[in-house]
Amino acid sequence: MAYWLVKSEPSVYSWDMLVKEKQTCWSGVRNYAARINLRAMKKGDAVLYYHSNEGVEIVGIAKVVKEAYQDPTIDDDRWVAVDIKAVKKLKNPVTLAQLKPDKRFANMDLIRLGRLSVQTVKPEEWEMIMKLSGTT
Repeated sequence: MAYWLVKSEPSVYSWDMLVKEKQTCWSGVRNYAARINLRAMKKGDAVLYYHSNEGVEIVGIAKVVKEAYQDPTIDDDRWVAVDIKAVKKLKNPVTLAQLKPDKRFANMDLIRLGRLSVQTVKPEEWEMIMKLSGTT
């Protein structure tokens, strides 16, 4: 299993909206590096859900339920989407302000590639985030 992080502004599509809808198509991504990550996602992979711009924190855990397919929001087969499903809200959100000064996260995509909307997460980063959040 691989680990990922997806970003959304809460005013656009919040964690609570995902929980309410249970599952969503993660579409509209128009960045080449993010597209590579979407294509690499496999069914069952774990996903951190990050609120960007407002809140600026990791708030929940989702999982990939459908692997990459033609993005339904554009008539161009170069762009893909995946489906994700809400799994669990973090007991305590993990903020960017917590992660940035922590040297253990210095190489995390969230710190190095802040604007990338679909990112990889290393297993050790996942474990540290679970500990920081108090989530098991």
